[in-house]
Amino acid sequence: MEGGEEEMVWLGLVGMIDPPREEVKGAVALCKKAGIESVMITGDHKLTAEAIAKELGMLGENDMALSGSELDEMRRKELRNAAEKIKVYARVSPAHKMRIVETLQGKGHVVAMTGDGVNDAPALKKADIGVAMGITGTDVSKEAGAMILTDDNFASIVAAVEEGRNIFANIRKYLLYLLSCNIGEVLLMLIAFVIGTATGLYKVVPLIALQILVVNLVTDGLPALALAVEPGEPGIMQRPPRDPKRSIFDKRMVGYLLGIGFWTMLASLGVFLWALNSGRTPVEAQCLCFLTLVSVELFNCFNCRSERLSLFRMNPFSNKWLLAAVASSWAIAVAIVYAPFLQGPFHTYPMSLQDWGIVLLAGLSIFIPVEIAKLIVARRTRPSPKVV
Repeated sequence: MEGGEEEMVWLGLVGMIDPPREEVKGAVALCKKAGIESVMITGDHKLTAEAIAKELGMLGENDMALSGSELDEMRRKELRNAAEKIKVYARVSPAHKMRIVETLQGKGHVVAMTGDGVNDAPALKKADIGVAMGITGTDVSKEAGAMILTDDNFASIVAAVEEGRNIFANIRKYLLYLLSCNIGEVLLMLIAFVIGTATGLYKVVPLIALQILVVNLVTDGLPALALAVEPGEPGIMQRPPRDPKRSIFDKRMVGYLLGIGFWTMLASLGVFLWALNSGRTPVEAQCLCFLTLVSVELFNCFNCRSERLSLFRMNPFSNKWLLAAVASSWAIAVAIVYAPFLQGPFHTYPMSLQDWGIVLLAGLSIFIPVEIAKLIVARRTRPSPKVV
C-alpha cells in the first residue's frame, strides 16, 4: 500500500552470521605445518569470504582473493601464475570450480575438493580426491566424490590425512623390518657358502632348514605384525607431503635395507666362524649362529619403529603389541634351546651364560649402525636457519 512505510520508529538492526566451527582454525593451521594449502571456494560475497578466511588464518598479507567476475577476466597464463597465491574464490560458478581444479593440477598439485551440491559434482569428479558432504550433500555429489565426509567437518579431513600418514609410515616399517631380515638371512647363507667353498675351512652350513623356518615364520612374523600397529610418530604432521611419484623404496629405504641386512649377516656369520675356530662342534656353531640371528632381528625391530627418531627418544612401552611379540619370540627360541626333545631336530644345545653373553652382545650391535644412520638423516633433514 502506497505510503504504508511512513511514520515508522527505528527499533534496531538484526544481523546474521554463519561462523566457522571452532576446530577449523586449528585444522587450517595444522594443514600449513603439514605443507597442505587450504583454499576457500564459496558462493558468498567476496568481502564475506575474505573476513572468514582472515579469521581462519587462510588469507595472509601476500595472498589474493578473487571473485568469479575477476576470475573470468584472467587469462589462462595469468591464473596459472597467480594460482598458488589465491586463497579465496568468491561468487563462483561450477565452471569456475573446474577451472580452479584444472589449474592447480596443471601445476603439479594433488587437489582435494569438497562439495555438497549438484553443481559441485563436476569438480568433485575432476579432483584427485573428491570429498562429498555426508549430511548436507546431495546424492549426486556423493556419487561423484571419492569419499564421503560423514560429519561435514573440515577438521575430520585433516585427521584423516594424519591417519593416512601414520598408515603409510607403518607400511614402510613393516617392509623395512621384514625385508632387511630376509636380506640378512640370504646374505648369511650366500657368503658362508662362498667362503666355505673357496677356502675349504668348513663344510657345514650356518643354519639348517628348520632353523631358517623358525626365523621366518615366528621370529620375523610376530614383530612385523606388531610394527603394523605402531602408534603415530610425533611431528608427523610437520613433515612436507610425500611426492606421489616417489617409490616406497626410495634411497633412504634401500640404504636401510642393505645396511641392516649386511650387518645382520656380519654379526651372525662372525659368531658362526668364531665358534668353529674356537673348537666348537658344528651343532654348537649352528646353534650360536641361529640365536645370534634371532637376537639381531628381535633387537632390530625396535630400530624399525622409526626411520628418523632415535630409539632412545621413543617411549619403549607405547607399542605393547611389539613387546608381547618380542617376548613370545624369545620364549620360542629359548624353548628350542633348552627343551630336550627339540634340541636334536633343531641342532641346539643347553647354552651357558657365556654363550648367551656373546649372542646378546652381537645382537645389540645392530643399534650402532642404525643410530648413526638416523643421526645423519636427522642432520640432513633439519631445516636451515632463516636469515632475517
